[in-house]
Amino acid sequence: MTVTQDLSFVALISNASLLVQLVMALLLLVSIMSWTYIFHKMFAIRSARRQTEDFERAFWSGGNLNALYEEATSNRRRSGQSGALERIFESGMGEFIKAKATIGGKDANSMIDGARRAMRAAYQREMDALESHLAFLASVGSVSPYVGLFGTVWGIMNAFRGLANVQQATLASVAPGIAEALIATAIGLFAAIPAVVAFNRYSHDIDRLAIRFESFIEEFSNILQRQVR
Repeated sequence: MTVTQDLSFVALISNASLLVQLVMALLLLVSIMSWTYIFHKMFAIRSARRQTEDFERAFWSGGNLNALYEEATSNRRRSGQSGALERIFESGMGEFIKAKATIGGKDANSMIDGARRAMRAAYQREMDALESHLAFLASVGSVSPYVGLFGTVWGIMNAFRGLANVQQATLASVAPGIAEALIATAIGLFAAIPAVVAFNRYSHDIDRLAIRFESFIEEFSNILQRQVR
């Protein structure tokens, strides 16, 4: 067997100790899950941003709020493809209509507070959905390098223990064992770096959406307040 064959990735992984192989397998599994969540979250945030822009355009076009509410309700019931901001609007407008029918405009502050609370509850649900799996990406980004380092340390320990049975230690005799161990660190970094980049990027995008949602809640509350005066 040649030196090149000994130092190929397949040979190094297959010749690694059982514990190091388990660490590599765990890191590969975590990396696959991480990439799955990265792509899923990318499409979800992109869709949420597009739907938010579409609804803001429709809302600020000056159309009738009751007609917009009926359209939002119809979209949700018919296809379930309504956007996050549209669902927030639907919650607030629906609560406002119910309160108006019950109270009859006698207590304007109660009607506005009810609509705002309904929108806040819907806002929290939408933010929970957008932030799902972000904690997993953060954990992968912070823990994976240390898991890989653990496999590396264990592999190097085994490599140096093996030198006890060799009369003359050379670089050729210790290099394969160290190379096997370093693969664990490489896999850990491969899992961690995309997770950290995705977590930072998606957290920024979600924060920007949250600001837009909160601004809409306040602006829509002001519009409702002017309607009940």
